[in-house]
Amino acid sequence: MLSFTAVLVRPPAVRSIVASHRISALLLGLTAALAAHAAVGAGASPSVQRILRFDAVTQTAWGERYEHGEGVARDYGKAVQLYCAAARQGNPRAQYRLGWMYANGRGVTRDDGLAAAWFQLAAKQGDEHAGRMLAHVAKPAKPVKARCVGPRVPLPRPLMAARLDLKSPQRKTVVDTVQRLADRYGLDPHLVFAVIQAESAFDPRAVSPKGAMGVMQLMPDTAERFGVRDPFDVEDNLKGGMAYLRWLLGQFDGSVVHAVAAYNAGEQAVSRYGGVPPYEETQTYVQRVTSYYPHPNHPVGEGARVARRTAAARQGDS
Repeated sequence: MLSFTAVLVRPPAVRSIVASHRISALLLGLTAALAAHAAVGAGASPSVQRILRFDAVTQTAWGERYEHGEGVARDYGKAVQLYCAAARQGNPRAQYRLGWMYANGRGVTRDDGLAAAWFQLAAKQGDEHAGRMLAHVAKPAKPVKARCVGPRVPLPRPLMAARLDLKSPQRKTVVDTVQRLADRYGLDPHLVFAVIQAESAFDPRAVSPKGAMGVMQLMPDTAERFGVRDPFDVEDNLKGGMAYLRWLLGQFDGSVVHAVAAYNAGEQAVSRYGGVPPYEETQTYVQRVTSYYPHPNHPVGEGARVARRTAAARQGDS
């Protein structure tokens, strides 16, 4: 965490914006605090990972609490992470707060380019304060993409191959095959490892009471849908399971929580409930996977198209 000793002297126009914003912040902060309280309940503060499963308003509310030290220990890293999650969902309040932090070096390295980028996004959604602040930050020669840079919450290490027990030739085969196929499907291999650990503990011969088969526990209809001929063959199973996981990430805009919930309960259930279904099995499953892979989002790109083409081609070959 960086420390700053210089005093920031603001011009009158900026001081006016600050003053008016503080008044708005009192009202918005009260609403935000009530939203945060209602969403997670009273008692001890929830973990950041739990807050990340709630909506953008709740994430922003807790971000403000951590930024200002309201009822919790001040933690700019947690504030940035929560604001960033909410801002990516289009929350203008979170976008404004990120712009403010970068404009003032509030717990992060001061960056007028990033500040302008976040203020611009918030202003496009009608945030008047963000619009006024744009006039007071230096604009870079080339536009800067809005992104989150700065202190982050120390997250658990993903379930990486280096941490797995590879003494078993069977397990090593699974790990090596995942790493070889990961780029093809545009998947972080650590996410695949997390799903496999929760599904079968790397056992290619596993069969669930409901009939799910193999290392990624494919149900018969899913195996058929993604062209899997032998669900007990490690590579065949992984190709089907990874194609399905990649497809789900595309369906749910890169949300790891929603994609993982759909992998367990089906995409229709997640769409019907607008998030993780209220099934104890699914909720426990999501918690297990995200404890191994503690990142809320996964990039969505070419891998989703590869997954669709792979499924179609393999079904065509049947």
